[in-house]
Amino acid sequence: MAKIEKVLVVGAGTMGSGIAQAAATAGYKTTMVDMKQEFVDAGFGKIKTPLEKRITEGKMRREDLDRILANLKGTTDVEAAAREADLVIEAVFEEFKIKEDLFKRIAKVAKPTVVVATNTSSLSVTQLAKSFGAPDRFGGLHFFNPAAVNKLVEVVKGHGTTPETFSALWDFALRLGKVPIETKDSFGFCVNRFFVPFLNEACRLLEEKVADAATIDAATNEVLGTTMGPFALMNFTGIPIGYHAEETLHQSFGAFYKPADVLREMFEKKQLFEIAGKPDPTKFEAVKARLLGVLFGITAQLVDEGVASREATDKGALLGLRWGHGPFALMNQVGTAQALRYARALHDKWGKAFPLSPSLQKAGERNEAWNLRNVVVDVQGHVAVITIDRPEALNALNPKVLTELGEAFTAVANNKEVRAAVLTGSGKAFVAGADIKAMANQTAMESLAMTTLGQRVVRHIELMVKPVIAAVNGFAFGGGCELALACDVILAAETAQFALPEVGLGIHPGFGGTQRLPRLIGPVRAKELIFTGDRITAQQAEKIGLVNKVVKDAELLPEALRIAHKIAEMAPLAIGLAKESVNRGLETDIDSGLALETNSVTLTFATQDQKEGMRAFLEKRKANFTGR
Repeated sequence: MAKIEKVLVVGAGTMGSGIAQAAATAGYKTTMVDMKQEFVDAGFGKIKTPLEKRITEGKMRREDLDRILANLKGTTDVEAAAREADLVIEAVFEEFKIKEDLFKRIAKVAKPTVVVATNTSSLSVTQLAKSFGAPDRFGGLHFFNPAAVNKLVEVVKGHGTTPETFSALWDFALRLGKVPIETKDSFGFCVNRFFVPFLNEACRLLEEKVADAATIDAATNEVLGTTMGPFALMNFTGIPIGYHAEETLHQSFGAFYKPADVLREMFEKKQLFEIAGKPDPTKFEAVKARLLGVLFGITAQLVDEGVASREATDKGALLGLRWGHGPFALMNQVGTAQALRYARALHDKWGKAFPLSPSLQKAGERNEAWNLRNVVVDVQGHVAVITIDRPEALNALNPKVLTELGEAFTAVANNKEVRAAVLTGSGKAFVAGADIKAMANQTAMESLAMTTLGQRVVRHIELMVKPVIAAVNGFAFGGGCELALACDVILAAETAQFALPEVGLGIHPGFGGTQRLPRLIGPVRAKELIFTGDRITAQQAEKIGLVNKVVKDAELLPEALRIAHKIAEMAPLAIGLAKESVNRGLETDIDSGLALETNSVTLTFATQDQKEGMRAFLEKRKANFTGR
């Protein structure tokens, strides 16, 4: 599969122009195409106008806009643009026939290695792939509005999508600075599957006179931590979007998903909902019971069906919809027993049209909380990638994250197949520090417990026999910087920033920052950073020896993996002994350190790897190390 360098976005509307902006901003040579030049010009206007405003407000530099525009061009000739593209993203009107015709045209002229993605929010990726004719190179990239800003992207695997194609789409989303979630090709995918019926149920509540629009909006904002309720949101985004999406779900999933009469009427009359008025708090509970019943019932069901994971579903709500709580975290908050009661009430009313999730029944009957992981481990051959996956909180550390991080490194340490690890963060942060909300009201004893936990986890990473590479993808503040300091190699993206800002909060570094930073860059520089709390760029960090290397954002993880796989090819026992020799030597005098080194290197001569390594050298072949 060819490397993605040139991107074609078909459709210069609100969504298409946003996707094109995101691609051009990430450095891709991007072409935006539409049927008429006036549409293309309008698309450029959607990109330039808000960015010009940011320049005027001092939030963006003129040279940054110039760089984006240099990567972007427009045309009305889709065939000519498709001939050059490595990736084609379709963002045209949500009508199957229009998309089908487009993919047939692209298939006739595109490179045999081109990857094609649809931005559909509700149609079948698998069915659309048939019109392209090469389903192995076809998948879904569902961006969320505004596409240039919203961090969420659903990466959809059609029935024919190969792992290589899915990986290419996933990596593309990451390089755009997005947070991808994996979803199965099911109508509505993950987010729209629960969000659109949620809006529809709000309409049912209105037409049944359970509450007025102002009350329903206020009750929703209270329970979800949002600022715009269902009716305000539909008025803002447009009634047709919600109506058409609900119609598609109705055709796919049956009676419960039928658009409410009031939603259909507003669509047909092209009117907006009346949302003025004073909310009635006495009706909040009735509203919450219905809306949460829909939310909990559908999200549990879609996870049971394998559409997405619980963590991905919560991430979809937090990032894509900008809710204050994800559905599964909210179920834990109200109790799964209560969540089951809410969902069961709708099941009792609708029967099979609103199925009751087996997993929700099991959890609810025992009132067991969902186990939602914030740390993900992905083993790739002899290398493990450990990702702190809490992007909605900039991967901030709390006791749960620290505990999971410790468990992840213990699992990697005990995995005999793994020889090296990469530690990184999800989204725009490596780790933005400890969770201040969790720390603000801590007592001294509670602080002692968290500090002890943090130091134990960080020390575990430092002492682990297997080398650990920190791939610092963004903010590495406080505990994030201290995590990186415990790793053996530190790579930083160009946009990464480092700081130990604790003194500005009335405390000081507690996960090893006052000890490891002076050893790495010297006490004078370390004290300046700790006493001032100043942020430094990746380039400044490299200059003072805080990081090994700065690489382009898009190349960070590939470079970290390249180094990790190179390490994994070496003799693992020798590397482990060498790491221990370095670490212990730093904590003693030179003569004691040399004695440690002598004992350590002597031990390597009792290993099979030493025999294999020297034999391979003499025989002029690559050594096959087994770790014995």
